[in-house]
Amino acid sequence: MSIPQLKDAEVNGKRVIVRVDFNVSLTADKAIANDSRIRAAVPTIHYLLKQHAKIILLSHLGRPNGEVDPALTLSGVAKRLSELLAKQVSFVDSYLDPHASQAMNALAPGSVVLCENLRFNPGEELNDVAFAKQLSQLGDIFVNDAFGTAHRAHASTVGITAFLPSYAGLLFWREISMIGDAVTKPKRPLVVVIGGGKTPEKIRVIEKLLETANTIYLGGAIANTFFATWGIGVGVSKVDHEMIEMARNVLWKATRVPAQLLLPADVIVSNAERTTKPMVLPYNQVPMGLGIYDIGPCAQEELNGIIQKAGTIIWNGPMGLYEDARFAAGTIKTCESIAKSKSVSIVGGGDTITTITDEQALKSIDLISTGGGAMLEFIEKGTLPAIAALKNGFHSA
Repeated sequence: MSIPQLKDAEVNGKRVIVRVDFNVSLTADKAIANDSRIRAAVPTIHYLLKQHAKIILLSHLGRPNGEVDPALTLSGVAKRLSELLAKQVSFVDSYLDPHASQAMNALAPGSVVLCENLRFNPGEELNDVAFAKQLSQLGDIFVNDAFGTAHRAHASTVGITAFLPSYAGLLFWREISMIGDAVTKPKRPLVVVIGGGKTPEKIRVIEKLLETANTIYLGGAIANTFFATWGIGVGVSKVDHEMIEMARNVLWKATRVPAQLLLPADVIVSNAERTTKPMVLPYNQVPMGLGIYDIGPCAQEELNGIIQKAGTIIWNGPMGLYEDARFAAGTIKTCESIAKSKSVSIVGGGDTITTITDEQALKSIDLISTGGGAMLEFIEKGTLPAIAALKNGFHSA
């Protein structure tokens, strides 16, 4: 993909604005629950430190809807990043102050600054030109290393590229390269495993991947929607009824292509309140008063066999209600199967792996994408707003 890369930029002594994705999950008392997205940004930061750049980091956290929300401050992230870098990271909450640009310019080479939550300003999500220009004045070069936000046309991902030479960061480039290759020139068989919700986005991706995949295996809430489309009773299971017609079209297309579209042969069920003891049933024997919360043991074994024969695996979305340990086995075993396989493996969506505690298994996966939604849209469309902005922005003027 022909977009400018960080390795081609001259950054020595320059102010480099880096859009990172520090949208971390938080605990009830607002502590960082999972720092994987912070860790993912470290290689690009280290690269810039070695090049003696002045690093200004921009990110969002949560959905404050354009208003200041102290519960969503990035100050705690700055502390965690300082620990990971073994270097002081300064936190700036008044980055739009008239003197902020001069202050950034006065930084010593090798300095790292993290600015306050971008979404405290309504101009961020509106891709406001004036706000994008204000952000651009903080630096000399822009680097996008936030693949997880690449499907959003926001001021810090798209608008800013009109004002500064712009490049893809190391993480950003790695993600689009690996995902792009997995879809366009995979090592075969190409196996795609899709679970979770967000049915409209995922159905479009399934339809797209039917053209290239060898096997597509569905679990989670999206499998319920396809069961319902077939007229199979799913009791009180979560079903996206508005997507039935779209799913029906996908099922028809699946009959016209070589790719297999598979649903789990058995499922784990409980009542709507999940107070009854979970039980395993065949997919077509779910009674009215029960709902599906995970794929069953036979489905897990079938999926493992498919995965072990794969050349490339793409996985997005949990296989069940993983937040409840009784319904996490499908997701955990899918991860373990992928980790044990010899395939090129790509896992997308933070929710997919938050329940996995086996660090060795996670290390065995080739790419754990920082963007579930961005990954899906990139697979479907082959580009994203932030990619197009890097390709067509200031650098080409």
